[in-house]
Amino acid sequence: MDAEFYNESSSLKLGWTPDWFGCSQFDEELTEAIKQYQKKLGLKADGLCGPGTYRRIWTDRESALPFLQEEVPEHKNSSIIYNNDYYDIDWPKVVLPFMKDGMKLTKGYKKVVEKRTPKNFVCHWDVCLNSKSCFRVLQNRGLSVHFLIDNDGTIYQSIDMQHACWHASSERANRASVGVEISNAYYLKYQDWYIKNGHGQRALVENSRCHGKDLDPYLDFYPVQIRALKALWKAIHEGLEIPYEAPLSQFGNTSTNYEQNVKYGDFKGFVSHYHVAKNKKDCANLDIKLLLEEVKSEETAGYHSASAACEDKPNS
Repeated sequence: MDAEFYNESSSLKLGWTPDWFGCSQFDEELTEAIKQYQKKLGLKADGLCGPGTYRRIWTDRESALPFLQEEVPEHKNSSIIYNNDYYDIDWPKVVLPFMKDGMKLTKGYKKVVEKRTPKNFVCHWDVCLNSKSCFRVLQNRGLSVHFLIDNDGTIYQSIDMQHACWHASSERANRASVGVEISNAYYLKYQDWYIKNGHGQRALVENSRCHGKDLDPYLDFYPVQIRALKALWKAIHEGLEIPYEAPLSQFGNTSTNYEQNVKYGDFKGFVSHYHVAKNKKDCANLDIKLLLEEVKSEETAGYHSASAACEDKPNS
């Protein structure tokens, strides 16, 4: 493959420029600079700035920028949208695409005319510093997702769940699912950024496994993000009738492996991206079965924690 031609085409599509790698033009020097950057991160050192390399350098560049405090949306909403109708959600910090500070998809999705009936809900971590950064990366790549959960627990809906987003690695999986990107830059080197910019320290995930392999330690989600996720799951269950089920291992625990029945649309429930694709590991630390049991227990007890939870410190 002609590396110079590929990188120039990638630059036009994704919006990066040679100066991101300390170069001035599309030539052999740029190809070598990209290789060195990829080697440093343990990526395939082919000198091509494809989607994976682009996402990593985007986050690196953003983490080096001076901090700009974005206003937390003042409005509170208690609904999400499915098939042009509103469904209640027990979480006050929800921003719909047409609202102030909303994120509205303009590309990377498929409009569906007849009512779509998703079978499962797919969870992702975004490997970005915040939801707005993730949204820009997705749109630059021609990808999309229905929901994003920010560092402070704010839930953004970017499009009616009636439409199919490109988030789950295959056409079949996209057609059958709704997806969420939970903000988490994943790599330990970004811990200082979160602390410096007022989000608080993230816990570390250790001894995590995915697809039969041990993962290096990585950053965990904030507790407020998990509370928001559980509220979203509850609303999805009630509005779309997706059952409280998780892919299970032979021991009855949340599966840590790729599950073929999930990818091919034969499973109904809540899953992580790695259940759909063998080359993905998000969200390896998410014990979906346990969290769903908590959601059901809270429902049985008549426990409504969202308003009280949001009165806590954002990431406590």
